[in-house]
Amino acid sequence: MKTKERKWHILFFIIILLQIFPLVYMLSISLKSMDQVFSEPLKLIPSAITFENYKHIWKNVPIIKYIWNTFFISTMVTFGKIITSIMAAYVMTYKDFKGKKIIYSMILVTLFIPFTVTMIPNYLTVSKLGILDTSFGVILPQLGDALGILLMMQNMRGIPKSLLEVAKIDNISETRTLIHLIIPMIKNSIIAMGILFFINSWNEYFWPLIILSSKENYTLSLALQMFISSEGGNNWGITMAIAGMTIIFPIILYIFCQRMIMTSFVKSGIKG
Repeated sequence: MKTKERKWHILFFIIILLQIFPLVYMLSISLKSMDQVFSEPLKLIPSAITFENYKHIWKNVPIIKYIWNTFFISTMVTFGKIITSIMAAYVMTYKDFKGKKIIYSMILVTLFIPFTVTMIPNYLTVSKLGILDTSFGVILPQLGDALGILLMMQNMRGIPKSLLEVAKIDNISETRTLIHLIIPMIKNSIIAMGILFFINSWNEYFWPLIILSSKENYTLSLALQMFISSEGGNNWGITMAIAGMTIIFPIILYIFCQRMIMTSFVKSGIKG
């Protein structure tokens, strides 16, 4: 039995190494000069660490602008999804109306619809509204999220209905009930969901690529692609430095909040 467990531990360790190695290698390359990149391609610890690649980015690239664009879009998308998820979940959980099961099924089905199916309709909508090449063009189609609605529904179902009945008896409005009673009770799940929304939006590449055409409106993901093809060129140190700056914030955010995220998903099973 111990031998089998040891084999599984070794396999798990190998999988972890395969996942972490690209990140470590990226950091290593970003701290090397061009000569070292080609003379020590697989050496993870550079013989002479240099920060010239990062200095080049700060001096020659509007990286602060790209960080701000990414942060603004991610923040707006996150708050938009949280608000719509909570409001939709409240209605679906506590209200009875005709067609409720059909709407629930439609929400569930949207989880299985690929992005390529909705891409063109969303693009045409954004184009007709005249918000192409703007941050709001990226934000608008992402303000709703089926997974967020389902997760909030499962959390709200765990709240005793007797509390809501007491609120009705005391003539407390539904808005105050939602804000002062329900939301505080599912606060941790909301935070965990918001973190996932933020990270996903931060790393989004394809949709901003379609909507944004001006370089001053680019997000970090688009800027990285631009630098790989032109600014970075064959200078892999600069390219990896930009990649590192792109992923560092989501990684730090997840590391500090991973327990909250996992707890939220463990407690939230998707049920009909």
